[in-house]
Amino acid sequence: MAKKPPPRSKKNDNGRRTKKKVSVLTSEKIDYIDYKDVNLLKRFVSDRAKVRARRVTGNDTQQQAEVARAIKNAREMALLPYTTRVTTQRNNRGRDRGDRGDRGPRGDRDGAPRDDKADADAPDEATEAPTDNGEATPEEVAAVVEATEES
Repeated sequence: MAKKPPPRSKKNDNGRRTKKKVSVLTSEKIDYIDYKDVNLLKRFVSDRAKVRARRVTGNDTQQQAEVARAIKNAREMALLPYTTRVTTQRNNRGRDRGDRGDRGPRGDRDGAPRDDKADADAPDEATEAPTDNGEATPEEVAAVVEATEES
């Protein structure tokens, strides 16, 4: 007769048993979750206004569904925000934005001067077509002044 294989254990079983989290709803004996009770709903929302997971809050499946529905209703009624803006302070370590530090200035990739075709295709300033932005160029103003002086 063949031997039985040993019972399977959890993958992350480090000899520690995690204590099951107790839900706020069961500890405070709350049976109905009202969407207008913003203070209760804020307990189930993260600082970025995301609904917290069941493993974090300790809710069972039915409680989590009720909490999620109440949060969605409260958001729709503008009692809770959909998102909150979190600003973080960036550490520049004394550098300017354009400073590349010890890497040096940013040059061309191959080291040769760039030959921009865009510059060759661009019209010269003298032959540039006038832009119709509603303003007269100095040359146009001078021509109008001369024409009015002659008449």
